[in-house]
Amino acid sequence: MIIAIVLFYFALLFAVSRWSSRRATNESFYRADRRSPWYMVAFGMVGASISGVTFVSVPGMVLNSQMTYLQTCMGFVLGYVTVAFVLLPLYYRLNLTSIYAYLGQRLGRRSHKTGSAFFLLSKMVGAAVKFYVVCIILQRFVFDQIGVPFVFTVAGLVMLIWLYTRKGGVKTLVWTDSLQTLCLFGALLLIIYNVVDDLGLPWGDAVRKVSQSDLSRVFVFDDWVSRQNFWKMFVSGMFIVVVMTGLDQDMMQKNLTCRTLREAQKDMCCYGLAFLPANLLFLSLGVLLVFWYQQHGMSVSVMGDELLPAYIQSAAGSSLFSLYSSLFVLGIVAASFSSADSALTSLTTIYCVDIRERPDDERLRKVVHLAMCVLFVLFILLFKTVNSTSLIDAIYLIVSYTYGPLLGMFAFGLLTRRAVNDHIVPYIAVASPLVCYAIDWLAANVADYHFGYELLMLNGMLTFAGLWLTKLRAS
Repeated sequence: MIIAIVLFYFALLFAVSRWSSRRATNESFYRADRRSPWYMVAFGMVGASISGVTFVSVPGMVLNSQMTYLQTCMGFVLGYVTVAFVLLPLYYRLNLTSIYAYLGQRLGRRSHKTGSAFFLLSKMVGAAVKFYVVCIILQRFVFDQIGVPFVFTVAGLVMLIWLYTRKGGVKTLVWTDSLQTLCLFGALLLIIYNVVDDLGLPWGDAVRKVSQSDLSRVFVFDDWVSRQNFWKMFVSGMFIVVVMTGLDQDMMQKNLTCRTLREAQKDMCCYGLAFLPANLLFLSLGVLLVFWYQQHGMSVSVMGDELLPAYIQSAAGSSLFSLYSSLFVLGIVAASFSSADSALTSLTTIYCVDIRERPDDERLRKVVHLAMCVLFVLFILLFKTVNSTSLIDAIYLIVSYTYGPLLGMFAFGLLTRRAVNDHIVPYIAVASPLVCYAIDWLAANVADYHFGYELLMLNGMLTFAGLWLTKLRAS
């Protein structure tokens, strides 16, 4: 049943890809000819932003931090509004294909190349972490049973992405993302329905039970040292969105395909507001799963990332196993592919447009797209050998160190009118994460203070300060 559902799902993706990529050109691949309906972009971006990591990690967060992740999601909403009314007008006014071209116009050519290089590294690593989820899940539920090695699972899935994105690029993704978002939330709601049904609870009682649970605590105002402190998570959430969306070619590329700035702003605000109820659903599922374990006399001893997969596997041998596992796999596949396909497209765009500066070279674009897929496979296999932390925390840790310099460079360009010594910018961008790591280590070992997501802001401030000081030295 799992294989049949996945094959049917990919058949739909290929059908949409074939329809949307007719008469596709490089302009279609990079910018969708600037003709995307804003409501389709908004709906598809919800799924693209959530990813398979959210599907696995967020329900399990209730075990260690209750529902405090919603504090970060509240910051997300303010972050999306900031991107819509501060960064989008800038990108549309400059008519950008690559958002890092702004750094070239404002700070200099080396700053442009530095920003593009940091994005290539950050997105490749972050997307590999996210896509690792779907590879592990399919390996566990399907391919281990038939003796397929993990390396072939990864290579096969990435090849499928390459096949349906190689012609249409972002023009195809606007439509396939909408299909993937529909499948993702359909699977999530059906899993919640089945868990509530397993618990034997009326829906009203289920809602009350979740809201009254100790695991449903949202706000932490009384502990400034805690990583779950409200102001830490709220402000960090805002900056995470500004960086992971507003300064991320992957997320912005589809938003820049809308016909006008006003349509792009409506798109951004709509899907930004959707994040709070969407993550509330995932966290509520986590609380319901804990109740299910308790009702069945089972110890909740799994790690956070294993809470939902372990529940699915617990149905093994029952008549419902195929249904549960199929819904779970469908949700994971839809979420993960909507993130991975756009990541590979944006990586190809940045390399061809920014690094090689050959946006009209169709042959180069095809070769680079295939090469990015090969690199993607290698990064996933590398991550499998070193992963030892919660997946969503791993992504935010990567973001804190690699997107911090981007935050600092864009902030310097937008908030000041000063020039910089462009030749020194690459060294500052590399030094800032290293200094940030040293500060984090000292704070933990000397003052027993543990940085959370605010590490991103510290990294950005260090880059900003470095740019300011180099100008003083240059003068």
